[in-house]
Amino acid sequence: MIDFHAHIDLHPEPSEVVKEIERRKMYVLSVTTTPSAWTGTYSIAKHYSRIKTALGLHPQIAHERISELPLFDTFINETDYIGEVGLDGSPEFVKYKKSQLAVLKHILKSCGNSGGKIISLHSRRAASDVIDILDKYPDAGVPVFHWFTGGKGELKRAIQRNAWFSVGPAMLNSKRSIEMVEYIPKDRILTESDGPFAKISGKPLMPWDVELAVVGLSRIWDMAPSEANEVLFSNFRTLIASK
Repeated sequence: MIDFHAHIDLHPEPSEVVKEIERRKMYVLSVTTTPSAWTGTYSIAKHYSRIKTALGLHPQIAHERISELPLFDTFINETDYIGEVGLDGSPEFVKYKKSQLAVLKHILKSCGNSGGKIISLHSRRAASDVIDILDKYPDAGVPVFHWFTGGKGELKRAIQRNAWFSVGPAMLNSKRSIEMVEYIPKDRILTESDGPFAKISGKPLMPWDVELAVVGLSRIWDMAPSEANEVLFSNFRTLIASK
């Protein structure tokens, strides 16, 4: 199984989560929310080859942590993965749009200067703006939209931009999101948990709960879960080979 967007460091017992990931032989992208969290988050899983740590600066706290951009630049050459980064246009965060834009532009420029990265992107109520900025930084790397919630037109633009998408169990609880996933090419989809932020029935999702997303995707694709798993692993290998 593949969890391409998990906040391992924010689970109550990260070391136990890592052990279970390894026991299940999962592949996981452990995203961070601030550059200052990089060292600690990386150390949690540095001995586990199937877990990669991404360097991030979450848009919801970009206005508070913009001063950490030099630290971001310090660590950027230590990983091929960036996340969680992006923009958030929700009512409580749109007032910080200027800071969010400054942070995302800096990050994408740094990614380009570092040879390009695989980038896990947050785009809540800001998909068009994120795509616009990606167009200005074509050397930044491969964008992977995490839990895409934009409209059909924005989704078309993202697909045309050769973006990828990570889909989780919580996302597949929405009829609208399922209709969006039906439109995404099968070979551009990965699974994610977004735990512990994402929840089902009030319970934070764990990395291995991506199995629920595999089942959901198998229904959308009209195939057995084992076949859906094969598609997802093929996608994963293709994406990783792009670095």
